[in-house]
Amino acid sequence: MSETSSIGRAELSASAGQPLLRISGDWTLAHYRTLAAGLDALRARLQADTRIDIDTLGALDTAGASLLVDLLGPERVQALAAALPPERRALLQAVAGALAPTGSEAPRRRGSAVGDVLEHIGISTGVFWRHLTSLLGFIGLTLESALRVMVMPPRWRLTSLVANLEKTALDAVPIVALLTFLVGAVVAFLGATVLADFGASIFTVDLVAFSFLREFGVLLTAILVAGRTASAFTAQIGSMKANEEVDAIRVLGLDPMELLVLPRVSALLIALPMLTFVAMISGIVGGMLVCALTLDISPTMFLSIFENDVSLRHFLIGLAKAPIFAFLIAVIGCLEGFKVSGSAQSVGEHTTSAVVQSIFVVIVVDAVAALFCMEMGW
Repeated sequence: MSETSSIGRAELSASAGQPLLRISGDWTLAHYRTLAAGLDALRARLQADTRIDIDTLGALDTAGASLLVDLLGPERVQALAAALPPERRALLQAVAGALAPTGSEAPRRRGSAVGDVLEHIGISTGVFWRHLTSLLGFIGLTLESALRVMVMPPRWRLTSLVANLEKTALDAVPIVALLTFLVGAVVAFLGATVLADFGASIFTVDLVAFSFLREFGVLLTAILVAGRTASAFTAQIGSMKANEEVDAIRVLGLDPMELLVLPRVSALLIALPMLTFVAMISGIVGGMLVCALTLDISPTMFLSIFENDVSLRHFLIGLAKAPIFAFLIAVIGCLEGFKVSGSAQSVGEHTTSAVVQSIFVVIVVDAVAALFCMEMGW
C-alpha cells in the first residue's frame, strides 16, 4: 500500500437516493491535521439518515477515534463499533465514552444582571448570618467555660496565661507606642493648621486630648491587636487542629476551651487596657511635641490646659471599651482557629477571615458606643 492511499478519507456521496459516508484509509495521529481540516465542512452536510461505511477503514488509533467521535457523535460511533473487531470496538467505545457529555454538567442558566445581584446579596446575607450565629454560640460557650473554671482555682492555666500575656501585651508595646505617637503628632499638626485660621490654635490641646482619650487610643490599639493577635490565635489553634492535636486533647479527657481559649481570652482582657493606656499617653505626647515645636505651647502650658479642660470621664469612657474589644477579638481569633479544616490553605484563609472580622466588629462596636455616649450626654 502506498503512502498516499493510507491517508484517511471521509467521502459523502448519494447511493440510491440515500446519502452514504464512506470512511477509508488510516485514521491515525500522523494524518490528524489533514483529516481535521476536512471534517468541518463535511460535518455540516451529515444528516440523521446518512449511512456509514467503514469496511475500508485502515489503521486506527486514539487520535483517529477522537476525530470519528467528533464527526459522527458518541452515540452513532457506539452503534457503529458493534460491527468492528474487538480491539477497535473497545478503542472506539472508550473514546466515545470519554468524550460523551456527562449528565452531571450543570445546565447553563439564563439570568439577568438584577437576578445575579440579588443572588449575590442573598448568598452574602446567608454567610453573614452563619458567621453571626456561630460567633454568638462560641461566645456563650466561652462564658460558660469561664464561669465553670472560675470557681475551681486549681484548674486555672496561669502558665499559659502569663505566656500569652507576654506575647499579646509586652511584645506589642513598641509598635503601639510608636504608631499612636505618630498619629498624635499628625492630629496636632492638622488641628494647628485648621484652627490657626480661626485664631484658636490653643484648642489643639483639647483636640488631641479628647480624640486620644475617647477614641483614637482604644480604637487604634484594638485595630493593631486585631491584626496582630487575632491572626496569631487563629494560626496557633488552626495549626493544632490541622495536626489533630485538638482531637488528641479531647481524647485525653481535657477541654480545649479551658486549655486553649480561656488563657488567650484572659490574657487579651488584661493586655488591651494596658496597651490602650500606653496608646493614650503616646498620642498625647506626640501632640504635645508638635504643639511645642509649631505653636509655642510649652509642655507645662499643655499639661495645664489639659488639666483644666479635660475631665476624667473621657479617659474612663475610652478605657471602658478596651475589655469589650479585647473579648471580641480573642473570641473571633479562637473561633476561626477551630474552623480550620486541616490544610495550610485553610489556616491562611481563616487567619485572614479572623483579622477582617475582628477589625469590622471593633469599628462597628466603637461606632455604636460613640452614638450611645452622645445620646447619653457623656
